[in-house]
Amino acid sequence: MPETELRVRVDLAERGYDIEIGTGNLASAGDFVRRQCAAEHTVVITDQNIAGTHAATVIESLTASGMRVNQVVLEPGEGTKSILQADQLWRLMLEFGTDRKSVVAAVGGGVVGDLAGFIAATYARGIGFVQFPTTLLAQVDSSVGGKVGVNLPGAKNMVGAFWQPHGVVIDIDALLTLPDREYRSGLAEVVKYGVILDEPFFEFLESHVDAINARQTDVLAQIVARCCQLKADVVRADEREETGVRAVLNYGHTFCHAIESVTGYGTFLHGEAVSIGMLCASRLAARQGRIDHGVTRRQRDLLMALELPVTVPDVDHQALLDAMRHDKKTVGGKLRFVLPTCIGHVELVADVPAAEARAAFAE
Repeated sequence: MPETELRVRVDLAERGYDIEIGTGNLASAGDFVRRQCAAEHTVVITDQNIAGTHAATVIESLTASGMRVNQVVLEPGEGTKSILQADQLWRLMLEFGTDRKSVVAAVGGGVVGDLAGFIAATYARGIGFVQFPTTLLAQVDSSVGGKVGVNLPGAKNMVGAFWQPHGVVIDIDALLTLPDREYRSGLAEVVKYGVILDEPFFEFLESHVDAINARQTDVLAQIVARCCQLKADVVRADEREETGVRAVLNYGHTFCHAIESVTGYGTFLHGEAVSIGMLCASRLAARQGRIDHGVTRRQRDLLMALELPVTVPDVDHQALLDAMRHDKKTVGGKLRFVLPTCIGHVELVADVPAAEARAAFAE
């Protein structure tokens, strides 16, 4: 175990679990899985980027704990999160002799976690699942809350389930090995938490830009823990997005998913599209008189300081609008958006006119 460790509890009664945040704690993966799952067999799902590093550390620990371990190494990228890939994984699970006493371990970023979780949720009508997120975006967002799934060609995350992990292990040291673009992609989701739920946290980010850009581990541990706590609070209040509370986590994502879809998955990293999407949503809120332009400017300034993209790509705006109509938040063909009322608070707004949404793409 690392010398220092933070824990965040996702309190969901019998489905509750801990998020363990530390440094060097991937090396204790075997002990963690034994404690949380009592499994004898683990299927590790990872990708080519980290198969020889972080995933190897996890597998070594699992093996040392006496478990039987199988590994699947995926092609990195959003295109892997597909029904075709899921079918191949289900077949491999059969070959591995996977049963309901087995556990799936996701080691990697959001794509790996979403796909591995979907496999765990659907194979044998549901088996155990643990997360070892190694990207910032996965650590602060996608590994927490139980949303798992795959993409359809025209709609992201349209096929999936709510399937909570038995636990999450976050190793801050993994962030030190991330390519710069991947690291900054995760920072967009970090900024999102400040905008939607916590103005003091947003101010903390504004005042620690240099430390964040330098990847100072003590600052990153604070940031990851705060984001996980904020998301855990939302998930506890609305696990399955039935009351609208959890929808606040989708700030910027209606625009974001349209950008990802129209430009082709992989042109923009998810966090890059979130960065652009948040500013679109903020401009829409300003157009509707919900905020003044200063709220948008603060977000833009912080995102730019963190070296994230802020400009809508040069694509047909009507195509973007059409893509938004396929968003899961659309009801009866009418667009709904999460829009800010100030830094630290957002609300779900229904029946936004298409012309207003389209105008928000413009600078």
